[in-house]
Amino acid sequence: MTRNGPPDAVELEVFRHLFTALAEEMGAALKRASFSPNIKERRDYSCALFNPVGAAVSLGDHMPVHLGAMPMSVEAALAELETLDPGDVVCLNDPFRGGTHLPDITLISAVHDPEDELLGYVASRAHHSDVGGSTPGSMPLAREIFEEGLRIPPVLLYRKGVRNDDLWRTILANVRTPVERAGDLDAQLAALHTGATRLLEIVERRGADKTLAAMDALIEYADRLVAAGLGQIGDGTFTGEDIIEDDGFGSGPLPIRATLELNGSRLVIDFEGTSPQVPGGVNAVAAITSSATRYVVRCIVEALLGEPLPAGGGSMSAVELRLPPDSLVNASLPSSVAAGNVETSQRITDTLFRAFGEALPDLVPALSQGTMNNTTVGGVDPRSGEPFAYYETVGGGMGAGPGADGLSGVHVHMSNSLNTPVEALEHAYPFRITRYEIRRGSGGAGRHRGGDGLRRDLQVLGPARVALLCERRERGPSGARGGADGATGENVLIRDGREERLKGKATFWVEAGDIVSIRSPGGGGWGR
Repeated sequence: MTRNGPPDAVELEVFRHLFTALAEEMGAALKRASFSPNIKERRDYSCALFNPVGAAVSLGDHMPVHLGAMPMSVEAALAELETLDPGDVVCLNDPFRGGTHLPDITLISAVHDPEDELLGYVASRAHHSDVGGSTPGSMPLAREIFEEGLRIPPVLLYRKGVRNDDLWRTILANVRTPVERAGDLDAQLAALHTGATRLLEIVERRGADKTLAAMDALIEYADRLVAAGLGQIGDGTFTGEDIIEDDGFGSGPLPIRATLELNGSRLVIDFEGTSPQVPGGVNAVAAITSSATRYVVRCIVEALLGEPLPAGGGSMSAVELRLPPDSLVNASLPSSVAAGNVETSQRITDTLFRAFGEALPDLVPALSQGTMNNTTVGGVDPRSGEPFAYYETVGGGMGAGPGADGLSGVHVHMSNSLNTPVEALEHAYPFRITRYEIRRGSGGAGRHRGGDGLRRDLQVLGPARVALLCERRERGPSGARGGADGATGENVLIRDGREERLKGKATFWVEAGDIVSIRSPGGGGWGR
């Protein structure tokens, strides 16, 4: 096809907002149609638009840990299936073939115009509250991925508009909450339909040539901005290091080390010196490390330039990643990886911010809570006799910056979700929230104070299985430029009024009346 020239600056800005609105509307459709509180209330989902070769054009303002990894999902789907016909929908969650961890299920479909020309791809990813595995919620302490749940390679859930009922029944037969899973998968399909409809409307109004040219131009524009931002830092080598406290099976502390080599507008990030992969699920696949890197580079570049990148973030062609094989940041099969997506992603982010902090000490903020405080509870609901599986990440303290205090009780960095409202949680699950408050004083002191963490006490109304995957329970998030560290988090089991302190990573049974108390870390302070 012969394309017209790229849009001019005004047209490009119009397309930029059209594509951004498309991804945001996909997310709104997913949220409205979903069944589970984890998606409907916490918004643990992401949606995106890709061009015909699978490059990200627009990512919704959703979950950073999802969005940076979704291009690898599209790449894996195209590598496996080569082409997608109209009506085809790919389903996958395999972390070693484009996924992140097993609860994150991604659906992908191609968008064709009436003349059957490929216009691009739309994708939706959602964290499902259960996908099987050894514990409800599918976030267990596990030594290999086969314990974590059902693993789905890139396969066709729909072929030319017809659902693969054998695959559909297989998925639902391997989860504890099949009705909820079916509803959430249907919501993801609704998001794909919304994205495809909007893209076709854009093409009908502005033409396929101009629309496709705008996709390419936005990616190139983002790449120029990234190069310009990196070029402002100055040449040099900078190093950051932090640790994962433990893997739940006695391995730890586990170092994550990153060396930044800046040469003009080129950046090489080398993770040599990072711990080898370990038995527990803190291993992160390459997609997670790439996602965290994209996020940090984007934050730095936008801060330096004073303007946001296009929603797709570009190809990041100016950034080269070097990942040691079989390591904590580039795990291989059959490693368990459930916490790699949620905990190690946060620590990779912290490590990279520490490295950039050497180069830009007056720009980079103190570390935020550095954990998602993952809490899963499952069993049989005594009110209905039906199985349930609850999953939540809990907000905490944001690190203070050079110009402001950190926020309190919020999700930070690789998590952009919300806390489940008490009313929704108590309606959906056999729980009572007996205490929910800010942990006053848990943020680090400084010229600008770190944000405070949360305390959330969850009382179960019947026997249940609990799994916790948390970090920053031994050492709080670091302050910057002389600011104090934030307070560590705590996990506590309250039974008959007596408190028992739990490990950061634990799986255990609770009885009716027991209270699981999650007390999240504060953020680091900035400046003396």
